[in-house]
Amino acid sequence: MTMGAGGGTPARSAALVAAAGATRAVYGALRRRPPGGAARWERKNYAGRTVTLHAGPAAALGVALAAAGAPGLPARARGAAALAVLAAGGCGAYDDIAGAGDPRRGFRAHLTALRHGEVTSGAVKLFGIGAAGLAAGALLKDRPADKLLAGVVIAGSAHLVNLLDVRPGRAAGAALALAAPGLLRRGPAGPLSAVPMGAAAAVVADDLRERTMLGDAGAHALGAALGVAAVAGWGSPRSSGAESGGGRAGLAAHAAALVAAAAAGDRISRLAGALLTGPVKRPVPLGTPENPERTPPDS
Repeated sequence: MTMGAGGGTPARSAALVAAAGATRAVYGALRRRPPGGAARWERKNYAGRTVTLHAGPAAALGVALAAAGAPGLPARARGAAALAVLAAGGCGAYDDIAGAGDPRRGFRAHLTALRHGEVTSGAVKLFGIGAAGLAAGALLKDRPADKLLAGVVIAGSAHLVNLLDVRPGRAAGAALALAAPGLLRRGPAGPLSAVPMGAAAAVVADDLRERTMLGDAGAHALGAALGVAAVAGWGSPRSSGAESGGGRAGLAAHAAALVAAAAAGDRISRLAGALLTGPVKRPVPLGTPENPERTPPDS
């Protein structure tokens, strides 16, 4: 796929503002009327404080809407971004709700359960995001090898940001930091990088104040958006539409790094959590045996 040249400073600014505005609008709507009742969206965080999961779906929808309407993007780039983000956010939201009481974490635990005939919400998330990443990669690239590498980068980026979501502001902060260099790239990578940056900026303050958290829905959605932006930025297309060798090598290196990060997932999560003292804990839903007490969230 030959990417267009669209994506100057006005396009990046418009994409960032649109993502931030859409995310805040959805976030506000979820806070006012949470589907299924407030209790379904409440969790205890690592410090035992009650937070909501509203930021996750808000970020996912904000990114998808902004990417779909970002100026100067080829239709296939819009489609790839919307597909990857909505699938990652949807699979993450399913795991947030259906897998709330499941202590198992990581690829190995969910694949082991699958071998024993149990389909966990984590396994659904793993295969769902992987399939969506490959489909989005197929929209962005022309050659089979490039499609596969692009899919690994998109799914791997989604997983990486989720690994960092162990303390307030970690995932949102990582999204801001990882998106910033992409703003300097020409072509679709600029607006595509601005979109997750705008969404993360819209919720990071409430995340840091421990009022909300991104959860699997938001972390995976932001990561998938970063992956799409990275794929769009690797390689300068030739006139025939094929990617240059240097671009393919960069894409392969990016994919390899993300696979290595996935293999070292526990260590990366511990490192992200080490910026604050105390062990990394999985958020526990209110009303379960592990957390029977229900307290109102901070206003």
